[in-house]
Amino acid sequence: MKASIRLAAYTVAVGVLVFLLKLGAWWITGSIALYSDALESLINIAAAIAALVALNLSAQPADRNHPFGHHKAEYLSAVLEGTLVVAASLSIFREAYYGFLAPQVVEAPAMGLLVNGIATAVNAVWGFLLVRAGRARRSPALLADGKHLFADVVTSIGVILGLSLAQVTGWTILDPMLAAIVAVNILWMGFGLVRVSVGGLMDESVDPQTLERLREIISRSASGAIEVHDLRTRQAARMIFVEFHLVVPSDMTVAASHHICDCIEEALTAEFDVEAIIHVEPENEAKLQGVVVLH
Repeated sequence: MKASIRLAAYTVAVGVLVFLLKLGAWWITGSIALYSDALESLINIAAAIAALVALNLSAQPADRNHPFGHHKAEYLSAVLEGTLVVAASLSIFREAYYGFLAPQVVEAPAMGLLVNGIATAVNAVWGFLLVRAGRARRSPALLADGKHLFADVVTSIGVILGLSLAQVTGWTILDPMLAAIVAVNILWMGFGLVRVSVGGLMDESVDPQTLERLREIISRSASGAIEVHDLRTRQAARMIFVEFHLVVPSDMTVAASHHICDCIEEALTAEFDVEAIIHVEPENEAKLQGVVVLH
């Protein structure tokens, strides 16, 4: 978790650097499209700060009021990021509208595009690192930040190519048109971030690949039991909560069934951040479905 918090702190610094570079590109050229790109970077800074706060909060241990921990705080930052993205897109739409009414020639395009290109390269590298870290640590906050930066990279490349085409053709209308396209892309990205975060807040199950892996681990580590059924999962950021019924022979002692539960929990926690709730049942409760135990 400390590594995730450090990455979030570095993301704030990277966001400030990229914003200043893109702001400089807009100041040099006066381009509405580059203005939209710079504004998105400003949103990146706010979102990175929100992610940093959320990661610090989610790292707090469980307490009396939050016995299952504070892991869902990360989803709140992703919801906030999605909301900020929507607000940015509306502001860009406004500037694009005025640009359509009175298109202007972009000044010093080569220098402005060079500065913007440097900022885009920084975003691409850092976005890749965040996405990889977010997936490895199952952190919605880092993953949302990384995907946001990648979306920023895509739109920035589009802006650079579009403005280059505008200089070649003399079509000044391309500048506000590109800004409007950037706004649509940002709006769609914001919707996606909110949807994923709401799924986490609503106790959405783990993805099918993770669920299958959990079933494999349980099947191989429950030697002595008969079956596992009514397996349910929910995910709160990096933490996975697993509940299931474990069917054991009717003559098995409490100590022996408890040992099987310990083996399952140890196997699960060796690969995932998991909290498991296991309900032990006698063999007459078997449903002959669910997870078959491998002996």
